[in-house]
Amino acid sequence: MRSRSESLEFALLGVLNQGPLHGYELRKRMTAIYGPFRALSFSVLYPQLHRMLEAGVIQESLSPESGLSRRSRIVYAVTDIGRKRFEDISSSSEPDSWEDESFEVRFAFFGPTPQRNRLQILEGRHHKLVDKAKILRTDLEKSPEGLDRYLVEWRRHSLESAEREIAWLQEMINTERKST
Repeated sequence: MRSRSESLEFALLGVLNQGPLHGYELRKRMTAIYGPFRALSFSVLYPQLHRMLEAGVIQESLSPESGLSRRSRIVYAVTDIGRKRFEDISSSSEPDSWEDESFEVRFAFFGPTPQRNRLQILEGRHHKLVDKAKILRTDLEKSPEGLDRYLVEWRRHSLESAEREIAWLQEMINTERKST
């Protein structure tokens, strides 16, 4: 998933693989995946859904239930092409799978990912963060006198976050290896 659009497509396919949904419910589920600090606006969601409709990976239908509104709701569902696309992405484990945003989305749908791919993605993410932590540690040690204290604190926070994730990833890797 080299782009934000591909990452969003994968997440939408993952959610829709669980069952058809209308746009508002899709947005709520996506917010649960991405977290409250990366809000997914309708101005991002609907153009992505439109691209997915054009690609034939999802289809839309009108819901007979209109809720409080008199308008029918558009319900989105994954197609066979979409299921295949989701399966293909789930079965891949390319380096972009362990980048920040891609990893989070991939991890949210780790269930259908083959075990060997899960392990490869976890190990790739682990190596990436070990390298990042090394750079952050060096930056902190070499911080020049008089550097903005907030920048120093941000670096310290980033290092602590990376170290926590490294420890968690090591636990996940050990668990995956035991299940082989």
